Formats: sequence, structure tokens, C-alpha cells
Amino acid sequence: MGFQNVERFAFDRIFSTPASESATIPSGDMLLEISALRAELALLRSDVNAQIALARAEGFEAGLAQARAERDVALLSAVDALHAGIESLDERFEDVSRRVTGEAAEIALAAADMIAGRAIDAAPAEAIDAAIGRALSQVARGTELEIRVHPDLIEAIEARIADRQSQDRRKLNLNVVGDVTVAIGDALIGWEQGGLALDANARRQAVLDELETLLPSPAGAN
Repeated sequence: MGFQNVERFAFDRIFSTPASESATIPSGDMLLEISALRAELALLRSDVNAQIALARAEGFEAGLAQARAERDVALLSAVDALHAGIESLDERFEDVSRRVTGEAAEIALAAADMIAGRAIDAAPAEAIDAAIGRALSQVARGTELEIRVHPDLIEAIEARIADRQSQDRRKLNLNVVGDVTVAIGDALIGWEQGGLALDANARRQAVLDELETLLPSPAGAN
């Protein structure tokens, strides 16, 4: 068997590759196209931002309009409730006013009646003397007046007449007559052409007539 020569393999050989086409320098047309694309991209971004801002503004206006609508509805509801409350208060006030007015009138009537009764008890001749003064102002000088009073008041009335005469230079022609049918505090004053009746019940009725408009009607009382 013969021997062969073995050649050493060269592991350190250097390989080279041709230059890549992508490594080539961009041409002028390509640079222009890139610039145009960048400008278009910037324009698109600006348009997107504008659309976003518009959407936000429209959303804000819509929310504001809804809030205003809800506010108006709430205000109308509050106004309606307020009107209903006012109407209720008016009705209650009218009812209270009627009751208070009626009670006040009844109290005033009772007070007037009590005052009149006390006045008659305390000074029964006072009202009769005032009535004599009114009668004297209606008749001619020297006219004779007949004054009918309860017998228990004759002395008091004559004293009043004497006091009047002392203050009047003209001659007063006044004649006091006792009459048991005349209540104490009342009097009948007569003269030839007319007369005047003093009646405690009539005075109370006059007060009642004055206060009648304040007294509640049967319908109002309900």
C-alpha cells in the first residue's frame, strides 16, 4: 500500500461580498419624496389633533347643554313646588285669618258689652246726662224736656241737671220723672216736637252692627 500526500486545508481564507444596493446613497428624487411624506404625515397629525379638539369641544357643548336642560327642569320643578307651597300657605293663612278675625270680633263684642255693662253699673247717670246734652243741642232755647228715668236715678240726674244749669246762662226747662219700667242706665227724653230714647240694649246692638262685618259667616266658619 502506497502513501499519498495530504495537503493542509486553509481555514483562514477571507471571503468578501459585493456592496449591498440598500447601502447606496439616496438620490435627490428620493429625498424629495421623503420630505413630501413627512409633510403629509405632519398634516395628517395636525388634522387628527384638530378633529380630536373638535370632538372634545362638541362633547363639552353637548354636556353643557344637557346640564342646562337638567338645571331648567330642576328649576321648573322647584318653582312648581314653591307655587304649590305658597298656595297651600295662602289657604292656611286665609283660614287662620278668618278664625282669628272672627275670634277677635267676638272678643271685641264681649269686651264692648262688658264695658257698657260696667259703665252702666259704675256711672249709670253718665250716659243719661250725655243724652240730655244731645237733646238740648236739638231743641230751641227754653223748650221743656221731660226726662223719664228709673226712680233710683232721680237724685243723680237732678244733680247733673243742676250742674248743667250752673254752667249755662239760659234757663233750662228740664223735668225729671221716675218710671220703674225704665231700666237703670236707660232714659226717655221727650219734648213737644220729638224725643230721644236711651237704651243699653240698643247701644249693644249698635256695637254688634259695627262689628258684624268682622264676624265670620257660616260658610267661612266651615
